Amino acid sequence: MIRLENISKDLGEFFLRDVTLEINEGEYFVILGPTGAGKTILLETIAGIYHPDSGRILLNDSDVTEVPPRERNIGMVYQDYILFPFLTVEENIGFGLKSRKIGKSEIKRKVDELENLLDISHLSHRYPVTLSGGEQQKVAIARAIAIEPPILLLDEPLSALDSRTRDYLRGELKRVKDEFGITMVHVTHDQTEAMVLADRIAVMMQGRILQVGTPYEIFNKPLNNDLADFVGVENILSGVVRTNEDGVAEIEVDTGGTIFAVSEYHAGDAVKVFLRPEEIILSGHEGDSTARNVVKGRINELHDVGPLTRVQMDTGRSELSELVVLITKRSRESLGLQIGDEVYATFKATSAHVVRG
Repeated sequence: MIRLENISKDLGEFFLRDVTLEINEGEYFVILGPTGAGKTILLETIAGIYHPDSGRILLNDSDVTEVPPRERNIGMVYQDYILFPFLTVEENIGFGLKSRKIGKSEIKRKVDELENLLDISHLSHRYPVTLSGGEQQKVAIARAIAIEPPILLLDEPLSALDSRTRDYLRGELKRVKDEFGITMVHVTHDQTEAMVLADRIAVMMQGRILQVGTPYEIFNKPLNNDLADFVGVENILSGVVRTNEDGVAEIEVDTGGTIFAVSEYHAGDAVKVFLRPEEIILSGHEGDSTARNVVKGRINELHDVGPLTRVQMDTGRSELSELVVLITKRSRESLGLQIGDEVYATFKATSAHVVRG
């Protein structure tokens, strides 16, 4: 287990502020945040490259704050591979073992095992300059785990790759974790990557950890506006709770506009309501859904986004004047949606996440 206690580090433009975090043994843990959030500094502080200005780092309940990087037995993979250009694939993978004075036959056995695991045996005698980006990253991963570290730190390991190679290597990383039981700590700004890989996610902004949770909790139950905006909650509404019966709050979001949401807040409480665009269903008639919330509006924008269509509705309300919806292209075609069409947006009370305003 990795435990960080009140870690702070100031490098001028980049910094950590009072970071406290626990990462479980065998967990695939993702640190997600925008550029400049302090993610890489945090990773390198865990590795021992930086010494914290304050706070403690514990690995399996042992304080390693003063322990040099080499003695922490932590593997690390960067986004730009950092392979030795003058060594072959085989020599790159075995480098850490050789530096630990492991016998040649054991190095050979371990390198062969990793090359087979990552399907790079055919590259064994080639040099890094002759490899694709995905092949280089697989070699970098093999080199990092050759020393059998209990912890593997990954700093934006897939960001320099094309989308097809990224998709493939996500699966490879999960397989490596399961095969070796390694605790993975993976830094990224890519939300899809975080969703696909993580057992849990920590969202980091401006040097601080703002929320820790499962992918569902992070993307569907953000704790505040900044987090909601970062994870793609495009509908952020302000309102006041009017009633709450059996945990379902009636929230007035503008004059004459009411939505229902599952909530613990009571009458008179000011709240924010977060509603993901993909949680909303569009229909051409008011009675087409049994969902508790029905909002009438007119389409003023339609944009295709990959396999989805982003629909922007004008509801004519001051607070809920623009409602953003994501639907499949097939749904768009079946409804025959055009700019100017009148439609009904429906969503369940359980789809709206409510926090104190």
